[in-house]
Amino acid sequence: MSLNAALYRGKVTCLLGANGAGKSTLLRTLAGYQPYLSGEMTKVSPETMGVVLTERIEAMGLRVREVVAMGRHPYTGYFGRLSDADENIIDEALRQVHVEHFAQRKFSSLSDGERQKVMIAKALAQQTPMILMDEPSAFLDFPSKVELMLLLRELAHTQEKAILLSTHDVGIALKMADELWLMQDQNMTIGTPQELLQSGKIDSFLGESKMYV
Repeated sequence: MSLNAALYRGKVTCLLGANGAGKSTLLRTLAGYQPYLSGEMTKVSPETMGVVLTERIEAMGLRVREVVAMGRHPYTGYFGRLSDADENIIDEALRQVHVEHFAQRKFSSLSDGERQKVMIAKALAQQTPMILMDEPSAFLDFPSKVELMLLLRELAHTQEKAILLSTHDVGIALKMADELWLMQDQNMTIGTPQELLQSGKIDSFLGESKMYV
């Protein structure tokens, strides 16, 4: 696949592509979870990147707040003690994704949608300049999907975060993303939603997608 792309702070970028196009592989490569096959890529320190993947996480015995607190571990020093500032950051992350009301529930008792929100809160608690998310809205209902995208837009625009997420929700991506990466025909097309609409790339992608429904 031909790929020449960059992420920019202050923007939400949505990665679109059919099933099997390689969206998850690309995100895992960017996150450093697997090596890239060729070309060049700017090295990114793990401390500068929050990552939310689709793998189901089993946090046996941990409560929701404890899972979110794991996002602060890179900053807690050798003994892993949380400062008052860390505690406040954790509280804010829980509040931002509206899961503060079940902060003391066991993580294992949550629904898939609730787990996804908690993992997003964990990424937010890391307070990294870059966040990568693989289908973060996959288990959310439509109002929650819109709510999530509004939150990510606010984080990107007000806190200058670079956010990249894969999604199958083309309509939401067109309305709320600052930039789109469209994986199609072994190539990547990059542009604003308006640019990809005007070029006909979105219509072409949607037409091809219907073949697999």
